[in-house]
Amino acid sequence: MGLRASTNNPFKFLEKKLTVDGETFHYYDISHFKNISKLPFSIRVLLESAVRNCDGNFETKKSDVITILNWETYKGSDSKGEREYEIPFKPARVILQDANGVPAVVDFSAMRDAVSKLGGDPKRINPICPSHLIIDHTIQVDYFGTENSLAKNERLEIERNRERFAFLKWGANVFENMKIFPPGSGIMHQINMEFLASIVFVKERDDGTKILYPDSVVGNDSHTTMINSLGVLGWGVGGIEAESVMLGQTISFLLPEVIGYKLIGMLDPLVTTTDLILTITENLRNIGVVGKFVEFFGPGVKFLTIEERATISIMAPEFGATVGFFAIDENAISYLRQTNRSEKFIAIVRNYLKKTKQFRNYSDPSEDPTYSKVVVLDLSTVVRSVSGPKRPQDRINLSDMKSDFSLCLSNNVGFRGFGLPKEQIDVTGSFMWDDGKMYSLKHGSVVIAAIASATNTSNPTVMFGAGILANNAVKKGLKVAPYIKTSLSPGSYPKQCFLCTVFIDFFQLGSKVVTRYLQESGLLASLEKLRFNVTGYGCMTCIGKSGLLDERVAEIIEKNGLVCCGVISGNRNFEGRIHPLTRANYLASPLLVVAYALAGTIDIDFETDPIGIHDDRKIYLKDIWPSRDEIQALQSRFIAPRIYKEIYDEIEFGSTNWQLLNAADGKLFSWDAKSTFIKRPPFFENMSLDVAEIEQIRNARVLLNLGDSITTDHISPGGLINENSPAARYLAQLGVIPGELGSYSSRRGNDAVMARGTFANNRIINKFMLQPGPKTIHFPSLDEMDIFDCAERYRSENVPLILLVGKEYGCGSSRDWAAKGLLMQGVKAVIAESYERIHRSNLVGMGIVPLEYLAGENAETLGLTGNEMYNILLPKKICANDRVDVVTNCGIRFQTKVRFDTDLDVEYYKNGGILHYTIRKMMRT
Repeated sequence: MGLRASTNNPFKFLEKKLTVDGETFHYYDISHFKNISKLPFSIRVLLESAVRNCDGNFETKKSDVITILNWETYKGSDSKGEREYEIPFKPARVILQDANGVPAVVDFSAMRDAVSKLGGDPKRINPICPSHLIIDHTIQVDYFGTENSLAKNERLEIERNRERFAFLKWGANVFENMKIFPPGSGIMHQINMEFLASIVFVKERDDGTKILYPDSVVGNDSHTTMINSLGVLGWGVGGIEAESVMLGQTISFLLPEVIGYKLIGMLDPLVTTTDLILTITENLRNIGVVGKFVEFFGPGVKFLTIEERATISIMAPEFGATVGFFAIDENAISYLRQTNRSEKFIAIVRNYLKKTKQFRNYSDPSEDPTYSKVVVLDLSTVVRSVSGPKRPQDRINLSDMKSDFSLCLSNNVGFRGFGLPKEQIDVTGSFMWDDGKMYSLKHGSVVIAAIASATNTSNPTVMFGAGILANNAVKKGLKVAPYIKTSLSPGSYPKQCFLCTVFIDFFQLGSKVVTRYLQESGLLASLEKLRFNVTGYGCMTCIGKSGLLDERVAEIIEKNGLVCCGVISGNRNFEGRIHPLTRANYLASPLLVVAYALAGTIDIDFETDPIGIHDDRKIYLKDIWPSRDEIQALQSRFIAPRIYKEIYDEIEFGSTNWQLLNAADGKLFSWDAKSTFIKRPPFFENMSLDVAEIEQIRNARVLLNLGDSITTDHISPGGLINENSPAARYLAQLGVIPGELGSYSSRRGNDAVMARGTFANNRIINKFMLQPGPKTIHFPSLDEMDIFDCAERYRSENVPLILLVGKEYGCGSSRDWAAKGLLMQGVKAVIAESYERIHRSNLVGMGIVPLEYLAGENAETLGLTGNEMYNILLPKKICANDRVDVVTNCGIRFQTKVRFDTDLDVEYYKNGGILHYTIRKMMRT
């Protein structure tokens, strides 16, 4: 379906022609505007979208273009920044992962049912915006450390998810303009970088002309920002918001400040890009960039490869920004060539971007735009680092790691403390392994070591570095203890083999981008000798799919209350995320993941303590650490376009097992009432075309009283379903045995499971309770109950619910069920000190009111205990950012700011959410 060439666009006069290799293309020339050189490059993408899509309607108006053009006045360094300006943005495409993508397809299916019931044509419910769904969140590290780990894990993945995969195949067949990439394809962010991203979109219009415009993307995964490294503007949105974009809606958000992050100097040869991103994350978290764009510039940028920039951009959610943007330069052009894009297409990209002043020369300071604020980092000051034990922004110099961990053990319970009494500091436990040897665990013992996540596996520099380090360690006779759960989860796609039959194990025949260059360089064999065998192609340990620890290891940890560790080359290490039994988790480069696995403990000073002993000889980290010259030599030799061509030529076909999956037919999905994975959600029951009036929330009770940094992992965990949980009890009633409960991620298509899994994290701290865990107090009875059971009791009593929360509510992964689950538990409003951007949007998208305390106020300063009853006095004609009075039955009255940030937010809330708004809008046109 082509684009319609607008005839009423007031900026039609900016449409120009570009001829490349005999073919003519159209484009909107934003270089026409005099102040274009002063605009940050990321803002230029927003400007082009507003110009091209301007048609004067509710979503894109001429005034929006003027607002963006005046960015310097409103958000530049000399502006006061007091006023907030709403702008629209229409992304070029949408990217989804399966954990949130399955609920999206479920919602689309339910929307088709709703439209049919309302008398409309259900076939009209299709993605309008090009959409890709990559199945990468289902595979788990069940098997590791052997040559057949990959094949076994991928077989289990198919077995566990057969029903979900069949449902997605139905969706791929039924919904137009959406492609689904099968399991085993790789991590979505690497596929996005290496295959999907175009930098410049070429789209045919209805009149046959072809128009060029910047590639841009939103995704239902917060780490969509990785694509910013390639000059593609993209960020994570809530699953519900992603669905609205798929249905053709614009994103409406506030014109952002843009922080210019200037890089100067060069990295020390012993320092990796991982060390750099941990430094940047710490730095920007301290500055505070939530809701802002960060744009990297300066002479230091030109020394960073696109893959190294990717390791920075993907961490934007961790340092709090909406995007971490690198403008397009010659390095990006080289990356397109490296990843097998055609020379004609490269010529189109370069010519278009230069003509529209969207191409960057980092060596020329005269091209530096105006920023809201400039921060400078000298790359030469970066040192080797790790982050932890509970948050990615808590960076530690590698040289200080031993002493820091010792302090964390005795510090009070918190982000940097475990509160162990003195008599428990030296506790150890021993067990016998299959090799007949006795092994001991203590505080700081490493039990999980994972080279995982697109954060680092997309970067050949650190992957080659890890391989060389492993090779040097093997040569010196070092080994990794057999009880440590090691894994290598590279994010790139295995090439398909179409000569395979159902009798041949497909996964043993494939070749892979990361795996291929490690194989060809001879380094994979060394990693495998240290038991870092490939375990799968997807998000595994980095999202909690680390699998079970050996029961002997688990028993020692639990019996002795040990603070054992996971070390991962990922991006998040929140409590309970990596594994329930690893209380301390550290982010580190792939090189240090291997190093800590060899050492077997975090409690080591690599500068003074040996990493191992072989033949009575002490071996130190410096003895096996690779030089930058070694890494670069291998990188230039073994990274070639042919690899990307061979890998991606047949990506969409999937394995034989995938091809043999049976999928249903029909424009409406045939829901199976007995299914424990796919269930029609209740969101559209009794829906009409009428919009109800806004009502005040009366006599509400507090379901939970929470503190700061409550993450979406706390709200909607993705890990294994606990056998004693409400979700497990529900599944048991449907005949699911304990060993087949699976994870919350795998059952996101079932609203009954996910509602029961909301706030099911064992580490959540509810101020009503003395101990962490998924319990709360029912008022006024004071009965202690599971959170879901308490919510159900309130529902039976017709009592609406609210939450009291501290700062950064909803930080972490983009999880739509963190909002959907609240709705299904009867939560009508949240009162917080501050919100993470995506989660706030998701709350609005589900018709939940996000309220924010006024500056300097919180539950403690107002004297709120959570025992009270609350009246939230919403006005019938509420506007964005209005003040809303809250009154308790104890006589406490205070004002809050309603975090409807835009007029469109208000419309969504009035309609009961984004999806209801979209259905009503479609039915009226």
